[in-house]
Amino acid sequence: MARPKITVVGAGNVGATCAHWAAAQELADVVLVDIVEGMPQGKALDLMQARPIFGFNVEVAGANDYAASKGSDVVIITAGIARKPGMSREDLINTNKNIVSNVTKEVAAQSPNAFLIIVSNPLDAMCYVAYKVSGFPRNRVMGMAGILDTARYRCFTPRSMAMKQG
Repeated sequence: MARPKITVVGAGNVGATCAHWAAAQELADVVLVDIVEGMPQGKALDLMQARPIFGFNVEVAGANDYAASKGSDVVIITAGIARKPGMSREDLINTNKNIVSNVTKEVAAQSPNAFLIIVSNPLDAMCYVAYKVSGFPRNRVMGMAGILDTARYRCFTPRSMAMKQG
């Protein structure tokens, strides 16, 4: 039986961190996909070289095409641009809609049974784009915002409470 596979599309800070945690927790073999030549391969190599030191037992690969993602159980889409100063939310939606749409077409073709986790912003709109483009059932397309917001809240709550008590 093949091991589970997670593909992370977008090997920037968020994608690389996601791949790191997935590999370190041995959730599955990990594939990083990005359009920037050499970047996902380099980040995958960094993680593979950390493997003997930290003792995790998964494979990590980087690619500039979607063939390496074939048969993924989970695809995490972090691809897209961040909002720049002066950029409206509508500008961001239009730009990232095209990116997420293209990524979703590619990953759905390679992994038609995958579960999609969208991280790209604006999250709700990008989840809807991925849902519509993939044709997947709604229970296989989700966004990642809830846990992130909860983690941020929990990170600062003990500090705030300690300051009030002290």
